[in-house]
Amino acid sequence: MNFWTRLFDLVAPRLCAACGNRLCETEVTACLNCLLTLPRTHYAEQPGDNPMARLFWGHFPIERAAAWFFYQPSAPHSPIIHHLKYHDQEEIGHFIGRVAAEEMSRHAFFEGIDALIPIPLTRRRMRQRGYNQSRAIADGISGVTGIPVLDKVVQRTHFEESQTHKSAAERRENVERVFTLTKPEMLSNRHVLMVDDVITTGSTMISCCREIQRAPSVRMSVFAAGYTRS
Repeated sequence: MNFWTRLFDLVAPRLCAACGNRLCETEVTACLNCLLTLPRTHYAEQPGDNPMARLFWGHFPIERAAAWFFYQPSAPHSPIIHHLKYHDQEEIGHFIGRVAAEEMSRHAFFEGIDALIPIPLTRRRMRQRGYNQSRAIADGISGVTGIPVLDKVVQRTHFEESQTHKSAAERRENVERVFTLTKPEMLSNRHVLMVDDVITTGSTMISCCREIQRAPSVRMSVFAAGYTRS
């Protein structure tokens, strides 16, 4: 950390995105304590059969699925997702993607993946937020793995209500037919990894992957930063 960075940090201290405590000079985005205590799922060790992967069985052919950590809205670490989505902190997504990719690459989770596809936002939501948090996470993964990000192959065609307080059935109905595959030829005969910030019931991901499935001979896997256990 150079002189000017130290000076700026003195005037406007950098805070951990999870706990809010002041970061040390060598820490970036999240403090070491939060990184160590973040509840990992370890699903990358068994990506073909784990609780998150089972959400998708019977809905579309899935090769592997894993989330980096267990997410609960009221848990001590939950602000890291809240700040990413609602507090204009896109860099948190890049950080999550990088660290998750570094850890999960040890289990060859990204081996054989040809492209990363972030779950798209509507134009309205993009204007409100200024960025797609799933794209930020995908960019972080890409920076570590070298896998390209494709964010123009599927579009979200209309704005649906927030999923936060809906039941599983209501979530499924809320995201029916909201995605449109625009460039199926770019996915033909490729293994794509769908990227989202948090998966709870899997309804949004299922809806998107059913549309992606229209591409000839496409293979699909799923990554989420957080997974909410029921």
